[in-house]
Amino acid sequence: MRPHVVAQVAVSVDGVTSGFAVDQARFYALATLWQEDVTLIGADTILAQEQALRSTERRAVRAAGPVLAVVDSRARVREWESLRELGYWSDVLALYADQTPARPLDSVIPELITGYDRVDLAEALELLGSRHHAQVVRVDSSGRLLAVLLELGLVDELALLVHPVVVGSGRRWAPAERYDLRLANAVEFEGGVVWLRYCMS
Repeated sequence: MRPHVVAQVAVSVDGVTSGFAVDQARFYALATLWQEDVTLIGADTILAQEQALRSTERRAVRAAGPVLAVVDSRARVREWESLRELGYWSDVLALYADQTPARPLDSVIPELITGYDRVDLAEALELLGSRHHAQVVRVDSSGRLLAVLLELGLVDELALLVHPVVVGSGRRWAPAERYDLRLANAVEFEGGVVWLRYCMS
């Protein structure tokens, strides 16, 4: 059975995901409310932070934390141990496809292989539910991964942390498709930040 999939995105009023100061503390404090079993993230997001990961303080593995699953069809991520030792997750899991380039022979990173040349996200979610007993998967992405999950109808809940600023230009989180949403909850915080939770209709 496919787990419940929730995506949370920090955006400006005009839907841009960068070019403003994101309230990171509030963003991740709210994210804990879902108590996800798996945090799903794309390789591009990890690669953008790999330099910083190398110098980040190592912590004990968080035994009760979620598993970090990284969609990495081309096997580009290298800092697996650094990710594991950030202290946020109980373990890491590489999501690969059949045609993903060969990994080092001494690699001890757990793998889940689906799809031919790209990770089959629908099958990956099903396997996360059946093999890893995941009931809630939180998508930590505002880019291509989220867009594909939405296109495939694999997102059950969408949360927008809207910041009171109009950026005017930049990458927007919203895909080109139309999606009808049902408002589940709305909360206004100090400073004009609004948290909107939607169920996918």
